[in-house]
Amino acid sequence: MYPSTVTTNWEQLADLALGGHQLTHQQALSILQSDDDQLLPLLQAVFRVRRHYYGKRVKLNMIINAKSGLCPEDCGYCSQSIVSTAPVQKYSLLDKETLLAGAREAMNRQAGTYCIVASGRRPSGRELEQVIEAVQEIRATMPLKICACLGLLNDEQARQLATAGVHRYNHNLNTSRDHYDNITTTHSYEQREQTVEHVKQSGMSPCSGFIAGMGETDEQLVELAFALRELDADSIPVNFLNPIAGTPLAGQGHTPAMRGLRILALLRLICPTKEIRVAGGRELNLRTLQPLALYAANSIFVGDYLTTPGQEATLDYQMIEDLGFEIEQNALAGDVPPVTPRP
Repeated sequence: MYPSTVTTNWEQLADLALGGHQLTHQQALSILQSDDDQLLPLLQAVFRVRRHYYGKRVKLNMIINAKSGLCPEDCGYCSQSIVSTAPVQKYSLLDKETLLAGAREAMNRQAGTYCIVASGRRPSGRELEQVIEAVQEIRATMPLKICACLGLLNDEQARQLATAGVHRYNHNLNTSRDHYDNITTTHSYEQREQTVEHVKQSGMSPCSGFIAGMGETDEQLVELAFALRELDADSIPVNFLNPIAGTPLAGQGHTPAMRGLRILALLRLICPTKEIRVAGGRELNLRTLQPLALYAANSIFVGDYLTTPGQEATLDYQMIEDLGFEIEQNALAGDVPPVTPRP
């Protein structure tokens, strides 16, 4: 175990990341276990990497909770799971007009990516058809990048979504392989990896991240970061547990804000070229330090999450402006067509 106070040459780690070199396990641990006094020098070094690949642009994303509750899985963090007693709305997949209205709202909020998220183990044939119909109309009428998150996929389902025009598919690893059974038992870490591989083979852009603060160790977080690098996910959402009353992890507590920033720095240095997205729980856990997150991350959600509220979008716009950053205006620029298979 690293000592609790560690001073590392952060600029050297940034040079390694910019040079395409992988950090060692020990170097990665030093980020998480560094002293609070080292946070600003760490973020300064990490910002060099973020700026090299993404400048001062910030990608905005918006979620629509397209199907709520009714999930047979036992994920300990989720208010929609079968083991949760949290009072959440429960409804089947929204109709096409509601999904289209959500896309228009995403544009109103200046979000370049519209995320259609549905609870459940995997989509039924009918649900897949409903999403595909909405996606086709959105693609024909709005300049939005579309991300879907519908649960486990097989190879054919992934191909159908790619052909319909879905740009990106999200399926998070959520936690490290050796911590996974402590969080979920109704499906496996390997099944999640397999879904991401189906996504990659279909030509959709793979999106996969995790939830910090679920009782994992520093070593497990480092292991997870390296797993995401190996998985080659294009976008990595970093969520911070919102311990919702009625879920098994309700008593877990919050991630301290400075630790949250170190976690984001870890991901930027291990996956330097990737979109690092500050996702669910940022408002609750990062609190007044939220602006500093954008020195490592280059993407955030605007508006509410699935069953928990986000902050007012105007506060996000103000945060970006006050930092001297700018909202990315064209999320589709330079995209590879989604039907192009990966080797």
